Amino acid sequence: MAFQKNNRLLTLLCWVMCVYNVQAYIDGLYCGKENCYDILAVTRDSTKGEITKGYRKLARQWHPDKHKTEEAKKVAHEMFQKIGNAYEILKDDAQREDYNYMLDNPDEYYSHYFYYYQHRLAPKVDIRIVIAVTITVVSIIQYFGAWNNYNSAIDYLCKDPKYRARAIDTAVKEKLLNNASNKGKSRRIKIKEDEEQVIREVIESNMDIRGGYQKPKYTDVLWIQLIFLPYYIVLYMIWWLKWTWKFTIMRTEYGEEEKYYLIKKYMKYGKTQWDAIEDYDKENFLNLELWKKENFKEWKAQQDEEMKAKLAESARYKSYRRYMKKGGPGQISFGPE
Repeated sequence: MAFQKNNRLLTLLCWVMCVYNVQAYIDGLYCGKENCYDILAVTRDSTKGEITKGYRKLARQWHPDKHKTEEAKKVAHEMFQKIGNAYEILKDDAQREDYNYMLDNPDEYYSHYFYYYQHRLAPKVDIRIVIAVTITVVSIIQYFGAWNNYNSAIDYLCKDPKYRARAIDTAVKEKLLNNASNKGKSRRIKIKEDEEQVIREVIESNMDIRGGYQKPKYTDVLWIQLIFLPYYIVLYMIWWLKWTWKFTIMRTEYGEEEKYYLIKKYMKYGKTQWDAIEDYDKENFLNLELWKKENFKEWKAQQDEEMKAKLAESARYKSYRRYMKKGGPGQISFGPE
């Protein structure tokens, strides 16, 4: 009997502690110990318009500026904050739904804790704005980064003696350089600046810079690419259907453009890498018939063998091989033996 009595007391004590803990967690959420509906003098069946109307009425009544004494202002300020908090919860459909669920299920305090802080700590900025700003920043960095690469390439060519001499010869032939006599330091500086500008313009107009240092186009910017993405997808589908019909079903012979496409595909080159290849190298690919997969595999194996032979003769590569043979990055060295 004593054991059963103690067991009942223990069960009752645990139940009381659980109830206390549930109440303690609920006290820290939403409107605390009070009911948000009671604070705004509305019911759970009230519409959003009725809730707004009740809030405005109480907000006017309890605005601190309407009270004169310090004590009255203090009470009004606390009440005004309480009214504002209740309104923020009930005007939002998601928070109101979570609050109603808490009233109906007070024992699920972990869920209430999660739902409450999910809304409180969630970012207020629309995710679409965040995505748009991110794409804009990336596009700006991408565009100006491409211009920086292009200008770096032009600056290098302007300083390189070979390309500089060619540019000067071209400028002289086209009578672009100023042959006026040098009178005065400022005059000489101005003539020098004009000559540098002419050399730069000649190099820009005559040099075919490809790859990652080519002159940037606005169509390469991320924003433009995303805008035209549906258009590119449609073009690709049309191209794929034509290719399948023409070369897979009808067995038509490949043209030059199709041959280049297959070679680029086998090489796994992107557009930038392919554009960087010289025209005579591309013609050589055609002469070797690299659009045929068996020819390409044979050529690739030969290129790999040549590369291995060159590396085998390289002193730097030999040093690297010795380093890797001794254990590579994981080796432990105690200094010279």
